[in-house]
Amino acid sequence: MTRQIGILLFPDVEELDAIGPWEVLAWWTRRFPDDGYAVTCLAREAGPVECAKGLTVLAHHGFDDAPAYDVLVHPGGGGTGALRNDEAHLDWLRRMRKEVPLMTSVCSGSLVFAAAGLLRNRPATTYWGQLDRLAELDPTIEVRPDDRFVDDGDVITAAGISAGIDMALHLVARLAGADRARQVRRGIQYDPAPPV
Repeated sequence: MTRQIGILLFPDVEELDAIGPWEVLAWWTRRFPDDGYAVTCLAREAGPVECAKGLTVLAHHGFDDAPAYDVLVHPGGGGTGALRNDEAHLDWLRRMRKEVPLMTSVCSGSLVFAAAGLLRNRPATTYWGQLDRLAELDPTIEVRPDDRFVDDGDVITAAGISAGIDMALHLVARLAGADRARQVRRGIQYDPAPPV
């Protein structure tokens, strides 16, 4: 049976928070289907979702018709401010926590996890400009400001925006081995060497 990875979309999601992990995970799952994973996007309702900078992305599934996920990726972006105060969304995340074996976040997605109580007494990270806010939301969190991502077993949090690519490659390594992750990294030609 194919195991499912879901990437959450919502209004004002940061494009790279969602699309960076999508590129890694879709490249992997489509090139190596025998590894047994598939990736789709979900939103409250299936259909188009406008991102933070105007890109419109199509959610394959709504909450009501989404498959049972083995991994859920919660991106960040400007829309997370509203989600942190959306009790229906926080309740949905708490339900997902009980059903989904591995919950992950990118950037300010971890702030929504914190608001839902999912990071209590855990190490975590977020976008550099939101580290103080993460600590305020839940003082029990061990905030790790210098980590690109933090793997705490059944919860992984990534730092800001492009760190979602690193976290997704780490996911591939966890789920299919380091050699496969290296193949994916080579395939998408991800070998950071900042120009400035």
